[in-house]
Amino acid sequence: MKDLTNKELNEINGGGINLGIGVLIGAGITFLIGVIDGFFRPLKCN
Repeated sequence: MKDLTNKELNEINGGGINLGIGVLIGAGITFLIGVIDGFFRPLKCN
């Protein structure tokens, strides 16, 4: 096994989640929670 220098460690890319993907997942979860809440607890429009 080769030990990497600090410079080589700083040049490694990958393994992280993209901000756009995180926002998309959060929006999808929020939408699903809203649909489930509306199905089980329907409210009248004023």
